[in-house]
Amino acid sequence: MAMIELGFGRQNFHPLKRKSSLLLKLIAVVFAVLLFCEFLIYYLAIFQCNWPEVKTTASDGEQTTREPVLKAMFLADTHLLGEFLGHWLDKLRREWQMERAFQTALWLLQPEVVFILGDIFDEGKWSTPEAWADDVERFQKMFRHPSHVQLKVVAGNHDIGFHYEMNTYKVERFEKVFSSERLFSWKGINFVMVNSVALNGDGCGICSETEAELIEVSHRLNCSREHYPLYRRSDANCSGEDAAPAEERDIPFKENYDVLSREASQKLLWWLQPRLVLSGHTHSACEVHHGGRVPELSVPSFSWRNRNNPSFIMGTDA
Repeated sequence: MAMIELGFGRQNFHPLKRKSSLLLKLIAVVFAVLLFCEFLIYYLAIFQCNWPEVKTTASDGEQTTREPVLKAMFLADTHLLGEFLGHWLDKLRREWQMERAFQTALWLLQPEVVFILGDIFDEGKWSTPEAWADDVERFQKMFRHPSHVQLKVVAGNHDIGFHYEMNTYKVERFEKVFSSERLFSWKGINFVMVNSVALNGDGCGICSETEAELIEVSHRLNCSREHYPLYRRSDANCSGEDAAPAEERDIPFKENYDVLSREASQKLLWWLQPRLVLSGHTHSACEVHHGGRVPELSVPSFSWRNRNNPSFIMGTDA
């Protein structure tokens, strides 16, 4: 009887061993797929990005390539989901994607300045103090950065509301976290950050308080003779194609409604004399030239929830 029981034991041992080996292989494959799709893929994709070369013309007419003095990265429309409209699984998925993409870009590209051009949050315009604090905490975790990297944020309509729902409390709450500076200078390059929500309310053109601030910025730029801002959103028909990387001096801006009025646009161009305009809001990329000379690039949304090919713009200057 002992021999018979032993024989049955031997017969049952090999199938169990094969099943255990198959299970381990399956777990290893699943782990490898998850590691690649949720971590390594970001390195492979962003590794293909390169900073634009800065070319200058020498006295003899020949073009030479110079090493960039400043490397700036531009994002827009992250739309971190809030407590009302955001499903927890959707929120978890999208925020993981943006966090991994941003942290990978910081590590591989090493920008010196990062601008986020509005609509940081999806529900900032109506969120409660508790929900706002939670959104800010998640943002700071996702977009954490070394102390030597400058992070500048411009308010959008989803952060503080359109002109008809914006109030002092919402603006001050946003500026308490992200600062209220309008003119930022780094390595001799000036960046003018303009929130256009207050620029064109109810047909009044640019409101008096905002106009006074912009005129003061204009005076400071004219005195320094280094006025290289960017400011507004384009009213062009965006194609949805990715814009080419910028090589110009830049200053970020977020739009009022869908577009600014012609009056407000002309005033901004005249006051700030920009060489390049970068803007957000439409979630798509497009390019337009103002007066045939000043280019404006719309930065696509950085969220996979808004488009299936989110991206950012890399800008250099020498």
